[in-house]
Amino acid sequence: MSEDQDAAGAMSFIFEAGVLKRAARTGWWFAGVKQPESIAEHSFRTALIGMMLAAMEGADPARVSMLCVLHDTQETRITDIPHIAKRYLTAAPNAAVTADQVADCPPAVADVITAAVAEYEARETLEAVVARDADKLECLVQAVEYRHQGIADVQRWIDSSRAALKTASAHRLADAALTGAPMAWLNPPAPA
Repeated sequence: MSEDQDAAGAMSFIFEAGVLKRAARTGWWFAGVKQPESIAEHSFRTALIGMMLAAMEGADPARVSMLCVLHDTQETRITDIPHIAKRYLTAAPNAAVTADQVADCPPAVADVITAAVAEYEARETLEAVVARDADKLECLVQAVEYRHQGIADVQRWIDSSRAALKTASAHRLADAALTGAPMAWLNPPAPA
């Protein structure tokens, strides 16, 4: 493969990933959210949460962030299938979708991406467990924010996300999210 073909293959994946900026997280429509967050918005905050959880749990923050960034990239091709639809639909495994997505990338790029997706899907490393917790915690946080915006029917997302958490740090952050106020950071600090 020539360098130009390598670059074109990598750019193809980059363009495809850009679709995630426009693709909505569809499950929120069931809760009454008219314009839900995009998959890219979800992935961005998942990566931030993952970095923080990794630091708290003694995992590699950079690796966890990478797993988080890549965890939903397959949704450019299979979309964000709502939980209820998964009862009736069978999508290709994420690893298979990823293999197709990176088939024209330079081998080093394809190897990095496919290895990260495989690690995330296997959930056998501490980094993968933390990344999965970050994904679930981000969903919980988004539900809390939507509730504060007046969307009433979000408790099922909070409950299912919280039940899926594995690490002690994720449980502590979930507790803080559930007892905190999403806009409290706007308040000036108390005088010392």
